[in-house]
Amino acid sequence: MSQPRIVIVGSGWAGFYLADYLSSTLYSVTVVSPRRTSAYTPLLASAACGLFNFYLAEEPVRSKTRKCKFIKANVLGVDFASTRVRCAPAFEDNDPISNESFDLEYDYLVLAPGCMPNTFNTPGVAENALFMKNVSDAMAVRKLLFDLLEKASLPNCPVKRKKELLHVAIVGGGPTGVEITAELDDLAHKELNDLYPEVAKYLTISIYDVAPHILGAYDQKLHEYANDALLKRDIGIETNSRIEKVDGQALYIKGKGRIPYGMLLWVTGNKAVPLITDLDVRKTEKGLIRILTDSHLRVFRSKDSDAIYDNVFALGDAADIDGSSLPTTAEVAVQKAKYLVNFFNARAGASAKPSSLPFTYREKQLVSYIGSRDGIIAGRGDREGWTGRSAWLAWRSGSVMWTRSWRNRIVILLTWLINILFGKEIAKM
Repeated sequence: MSQPRIVIVGSGWAGFYLADYLSSTLYSVTVVSPRRTSAYTPLLASAACGLFNFYLAEEPVRSKTRKCKFIKANVLGVDFASTRVRCAPAFEDNDPISNESFDLEYDYLVLAPGCMPNTFNTPGVAENALFMKNVSDAMAVRKLLFDLLEKASLPNCPVKRKKELLHVAIVGGGPTGVEITAELDDLAHKELNDLYPEVAKYLTISIYDVAPHILGAYDQKLHEYANDALLKRDIGIETNSRIEKVDGQALYIKGKGRIPYGMLLWVTGNKAVPLITDLDVRKTEKGLIRILTDSHLRVFRSKDSDAIYDNVFALGDAADIDGSSLPTTAEVAVQKAKYLVNFFNARAGASAKPSSLPFTYREKQLVSYIGSRDGIIAGRGDREGWTGRSAWLAWRSGSVMWTRSWRNRIVILLTWLINILFGKEIAKM
């Protein structure tokens, strides 16, 4: 008897967890994704700023210990009636085979394609900004940072131009924006002062956000604490800022005019990938477009019907539970993936039925790093949140535990220890 076929669309937090833990003796598992690796997104800012090597911030889908198939392709659409997905190879070349689409059949389909950065149709962002979604993005940030430092170090570069080149503009005051700000500021005050003593003093960082304050997911006491801590370290915080357009050297803010920059990091908002917008299933009507599922993560057939697809599931940033909305975080994606793994592994075969227990999200405390070995942790229940070095340690330890490989965890910890003893060898990384 042949194994039931599970096709997983996406190699992000949810898709990768499923590929890692679904039983290869019970199912034939295939992952379809344009990326052959899965990024540990909470580690990207640290990797970009030299806390450890880039390869530790991602995991390859292909592995001798992971018995799943991998296909480097984009899913263009789904034919639910014939249980097929239409795919196109994800290669940027002119080889004829790279332009030939193909179909995959499935018994079960798991939709977890993630999201893409939302530029909010701001002119110039797509062409000039850097993002922070994967290791390639983190590598681009580090490369540009050092290019700017070298350019500012040229003997014919005037002071005014040095300041413009070394202004890092970060759009987005959420946890990602604040954490990359914190890591860059730490780097600027330590290693860069030693490597570039003539120009490091000109490096400035500014956060821009349309919201009235940064870190809106935290209570007032905590986001005000973070705001004050960043301001004390001369980090610019420009809230209530509406960016009208961007060019290669400046961003233009309503009421504030032209703001020159050397690096523009866009870390605000998500947008649905084309597959999600094109699928004929029930989806959210406001905000980020997401597939709606029942409490067992099964996809609703249409907007006006409560009928579901028994063999189609959706999770990760691209999906939400109808009537029980959850944030687009790694924690939510992984908890949903664990639920599906338990469902599939406990019931082998194509006749499997959903567990009678619906998915239940177990909220964990929100933690953010704000630089200088300081952090904030949101309260939960009757317990108030807290700040300081203990919050930073909780964030650091939590970050390393995101990796699923004990080998990587040990290497990261050893690298941190070496950094403490001897400093970061960032110029060599």
